[in-house]
Amino acid sequence: MIFLGGSANMSTSHLYTFENTKMSVAILAAAAFSIIFVGAFGVFLAERGHPGANITQYGDAVWWAVVTIATVGYGDYYPVTAVGRIMAIFMMISGVGIFALMVATFARRRLEKAESKLGSVTKPTINLSDQETKTTIKTKVDGIETLTEEDFDTLIVEIKNLRLTLLEGTKVLKCSRCGIVYRNKPKYCSNCGLALNIT
Repeated sequence: MIFLGGSANMSTSHLYTFENTKMSVAILAAAAFSIIFVGAFGVFLAERGHPGANITQYGDAVWWAVVTIATVGYGDYYPVTAVGRIMAIFMMISGVGIFALMVATFARRRLEKAESKLGSVTKPTINLSDQETKTTIKTKVDGIETLTEEDFDTLIVEIKNLRLTLLEGTKVLKCSRCGIVYRNKPKYCSNCGLALNIT
């Protein structure tokens, strides 16, 4: 089992998401390395015998390919032949695409992680009375050491929901201009600046 920090009782969905992301990153890294070395070899073959070419060694071609695919473009090496320039265009587009896919992969992983937390927390629950909910929360708090990360997140949501339910009976402030409701009783609306009145 892979330990990523945090709780050792990691759920299988988190592990699957991590493994799925790890595989996507490995595929993207393999694609990047393939494009770098194949592109470097192609540019090296196109440029090496051409007069005025500055990419005459394979090492220079690899350096140029890394700089190009990373979209840095120092300008110390550049292709001068038509074939080399076409390969450069391909590598520039590939570099932007690979980095965009890498960012999208990490963003998807974070989104899936958040959705899995939210999905487990927002499952329909039995509507208990306030006293029963308090008792359930107290029982969970007493056994907090044994709660999984998912159960702890559920507990936090239950506490917040109970608090909001109990606050519903209290007076609230509502902006008459934009309709935003405040429970913390500010003097002015944070949206439009209107002075708030108790409703």
